[in-house]
Formats: sequence, structure tokens, C-alpha cells
Amino acid sequence: MAIDKVILITGGSRGIGAATALLAGRSGYRVCVNYHRDQAAAEQVVTAIRDAGGSAVAVRADISSENDVLRLFEAVDKEFGALCALVNNAGILEKQSRLSDMSAARLQRVFATNVAGSFLCAREAVRRMSTRNGGAGGAIVNVSSGASKHGAPNEYIDYAASKGAIDTMTLGLAKEVAAEGIRVNAVRPGLIYTDIHASGGEPGRVDRLSAMVPMQRGGRPEEVARTILWLLSDEASYVTGALVDVTGGR
Repeated sequence: MAIDKVILITGGSRGIGAATALLAGRSGYRVCVNYHRDQAAAEQVVTAIRDAGGSAVAVRADISSENDVLRLFEAVDKEFGALCALVNNAGILEKQSRLSDMSAARLQRVFATNVAGSFLCAREAVRRMSTRNGGAGGAIVNVSSGASKHGAPNEYIDYAASKGAIDTMTLGLAKEVAAEGIRVNAVRPGLIYTDIHASGGEPGRVDRLSAMVPMQRGGRPEEVARTILWLLSDEASYVTGALVDVTGGR
């Protein structure tokens, strides 16, 4: 069990982020649940953690905004102190579409949140964790997607490409900070039962595609969360630069 360690989970009010926050709280972390719009959902996660005897706070921030990211990390500093774990989970998905129908505004929105936002949060985490800067080290887990391997044709290749960028960032940053006490890994969830599919216009997408999964089912957010917590833990002390598929074999 992690004792009195501080974790920040972006996009922590729903889906994989919420499942990770709840598991982190049960594992002894003090949890910052970042959210963008749904304060009620974030507060529900915080309340559940506190009811189970843990410590948590919700902080609103749009990670595509550098000023919001700075304010988010300052809030963690003030509320909990030294950060030791970051889960870069926040991401957006637009309606299913072919590239030929995608606007520049859509591409800018997706990459601003999914790529630039993750880079900014990782930057602030490194500034705090790196032994080069006087920090005590730590771990970062980026939430990528199985779509980075498959490309999501005819649905959202922009989202898939943004997650491909996260894969590459994970590999490069892991090497950049490995000697500074920071491990950087990524999980690549496959078809997971979360409401992000509704954001893409097809709430039942997991059921439609589950026959393509070797395990013949969609995954649960908790299954991804357990992988994330393992990567953050000392049990994964020699694991960095890994892209871990949580896809049921797809």
C-alpha cells in the first residue's frame, strides 16, 4: 500500500480516470481529481474516496490551457505537498467522421487537449519530481489507446493520431528522465465500457465491436485502473518506457 503519497489524475471524474482515483484512494494515495466541466461527478468520486477513509480533493482545470495547468499543479502543491504520481488521463473524442469531413477547429481541439495538455502536465510533474530539481522522484502513467495501433479509420483517426503522439512522448520522456528518479509508462486501453463512446456518437460501440476482441468482451475501467496502479507502484520499479496494452488481446 502507498502511504501518504500524492497523486494527480487528470480527467478523474469519469470512466478510467474515476476508477483509477477510487483505486488510488483505497491504496493510500492522497488524490487530486481533476475535472473540466462535471463538478458533480468529480465531487462524487472525492466523496467516495473520503467515505472509504481516504483523502481527496477535486480541482477544475482545462488541461489544454497552460494557465489552467499551472493553477492545477499549484493547487496540488498547496493542498497536499510533494507530488509523486501523475496519471495523464484527460482526453476528448469528437463525433465519428472521415478525415475528409474534419474541420481544422476539430483537429485543434483534439490535439490541444490530448497532446499539448498531456505534455504540459508531464512538464509540471517533471519539474516537481526530478531529482535534478531537488525532487524525490516519482512516476507518470500516460493513458494512450489501442486506437494508436489500429488508426480508427472512418471513425476518429484524429483521436488515434493524438494517442500515437502520446506513445512517442512516453518513449522519449522515459529516456529523458530515467536517471532523475522518474519512471514514465503508458497504458493503451482497448474497447472499454466508458461514456467516451457516447461522445463519439455511438454509446453501444463496445458491444458492436466486442466480437473482434480475442477475449470476446469489452473491458471494465477497473481493469485498466489496476494496470495503472501497478505501473505507479514499486512492483514496477524497473519498468519505464513501456506501452502496456489492456485490450483483451486485440
